[in-house]
Amino acid sequence: MQQNYEFLSQALTPACTYGLTGALLFCILSAAFTAIFSKRSIKSNVEALSITMWLIGALAAVALLIFNFISGTYPVEPVGEYFIDRFEPIATYSAIGFVLTIAVRTVISFLTKKVFDNQIKTDLFALLSFAVVLGVTMLIGAIAKKYSVDYLENNYVNNSIIGLVFLPVAITLLIAVVGGVTTAVLSKKRSPISKKSTVILGIALLISVVATLVTIAVYYTENIDGDGYYTAQGSMFSGISLYLGAIIIVAAVVVAAFITDNKKLAFNAKMIARAGVCVALSFALSYVKIFALPQGGSVTLASALPIMIFAFVYGPKAGLNIGFIYGLLQAVQDPFIIHPAQFLLDYPVAFSMLGMAGILSKTKLPTAVKFSSGAVISAVLRYSSHVVSGIFAFGAYAPEGYSVVGWSFLYNLFVFADIALVVAVGAVLVSNKQFNRFLDT
Repeated sequence: MQQNYEFLSQALTPACTYGLTGALLFCILSAAFTAIFSKRSIKSNVEALSITMWLIGALAAVALLIFNFISGTYPVEPVGEYFIDRFEPIATYSAIGFVLTIAVRTVISFLTKKVFDNQIKTDLFALLSFAVVLGVTMLIGAIAKKYSVDYLENNYVNNSIIGLVFLPVAITLLIAVVGGVTTAVLSKKRSPISKKSTVILGIALLISVVATLVTIAVYYTENIDGDGYYTAQGSMFSGISLYLGAIIIVAAVVVAAFITDNKKLAFNAKMIARAGVCVALSFALSYVKIFALPQGGSVTLASALPIMIFAFVYGPKAGLNIGFIYGLLQAVQDPFIIHPAQFLLDYPVAFSMLGMAGILSKTKLPTAVKFSSGAVISAVLRYSSHVVSGIFAFGAYAPEGYSVVGWSFLYNLFVFADIALVVAVGAVLVSNKQFNRFLDT
């Protein structure tokens, strides 16, 4: 009984401490942005209830921290030698507390049939501020860990991966981000060189992607090809099949996007800003993992939701572009790359599929049905991309008693678990009048 109590205490202490700390952070940020966006005094009962809830959470968080300090116990015992290993539990529980506080505030508004004048804007800015700090911190920590000499040696990875994989992918990501911002700025100023610069930046991005694939191919040739593990007999490793799979999936999705979204794709400043917000939120939420799989893949706290909402609002063409950038970001912070085509299938292509959530947005179906169906379609497409990669690149990981094909179909089912929460939350959001009114502003 004592052991069960100790286990429960060890499990609940970090959850309560950092979860309530996340609630406190939301309290502080929301109060700051409320002061910025609203000049009137607080009179709403809803606001009063929310502030009371925040204060209780803040006091509880501080009390737990003081208790842990005095007693000499700590919410999370240090795990591993890297900063990110120690920081990740703090970030996870804080993010959960942060998001749950927003959810409780929204429920209070719904039950009392009152809405804050600037609630959505306030919550979004508070969440974005938190997400940017969390995302940047975790990204730096992940890079410092995954590309350190000791980590590479302990995981039997040649350090040439830094120059041949990490740097090319990072440069491609940088070109995509800088290019998008530049295009938005020039478009807003109605610059005469706007169209020419867009073409030049597009060509630069294409060249960078091709160069990245070439350097990954060099890495594959020098370190993977003929290694006796990935390419062992019976593993079904096939470079040709990988390339064909990538080409077929990309071609099918691009054709579907153009058929269902016939408007001209033009990123303006507002669209770029919202894209940046959605990518930042998705990236931060991707670190809040409900569980992670050993060879890549995880179920997160609805990390795909912001990008899917963006795609639902702006269409699959825009969604594919933002998903592509998000895929590059995932490749930088959590790389599992052995082949150029596998890189495409598991990162840019797979995460681009999130953009297909907007494939039914222009139909006459009910809003919740349009979003939910589009989200499921995007999940099926992402699943297909991972399955092809798994069959032809990761057959070496198939356990005894499983065929390579069967294991790939089974292993990648995490995609649908990941999308379940997205569908539940997203369908409610896109059907909300206040939320849609905010999107129209």
